[in-house]
Amino acid sequence: MKEKELERLTKLKEIEKELYNKGFKNICGIDEAGRGPLAGPVVIAGVIMPQNSMIEGVNDSKKVSEKKREKLYDQIIEEAISYSVAIIGQDIIDDINILNATKAGVTQVVDGLDVKPDLIVVDALTGINTRGIPYEPIIKGDAKCYNIAAASILAKVTRDRIMRQWDEIYPQYGFVAHKGYGTAKHIEAIKECGLCPIHRRSFTKKIV
Repeated sequence: MKEKELERLTKLKEIEKELYNKGFKNICGIDEAGRGPLAGPVVIAGVIMPQNSMIEGVNDSKKVSEKKREKLYDQIIEEAISYSVAIIGQDIIDDINILNATKAGVTQVVDGLDVKPDLIVVDALTGINTRGIPYEPIIKGDAKCYNIAAASILAKVTRDRIMRQWDEIYPQYGFVAHKGYGTAKHIEAIKECGLCPIHRRSFTKKIV
């Protein structure tokens, strides 16, 4: 590993280092992918990485290429003490709104961990049910905290894979390119073809 990358990862782990020094051992990072798109689910992931984990390239998923994210995904789940992923579909998003759907996903992630964390660090969310486990919301946590960054990669890769599968069923929308986000081409396709079953009705009212 190059010195510059080692320095970056060391800085990314500063929050965890402080928490380990306070006596926390199993720290679970939680992040989501897909709060903003017009179509598809929101995916929430949680991961407890070993204290000495230093996977080269781990970063906020938005700063990592799709190809690199796929590789990191495999490395993260191989090294993780425990991880869990929740997928909340568009019907639930429309029913209870995207914020509440994301919060529900966080609780599902906590329930899915086979190792109970003694602290959860989460990207900016508050008012969440973590089953009594203490949590700390960190603004822009996916860019500041190693475990949250790792979770962001698991969430993003899982969601991208889902959207690539949907693209095979509904190729006219171009999901493989924009993953359901509201690009000009996606909006144009909605206007031409109407909505498909995976579109979020609460997000597309002003388009159709």
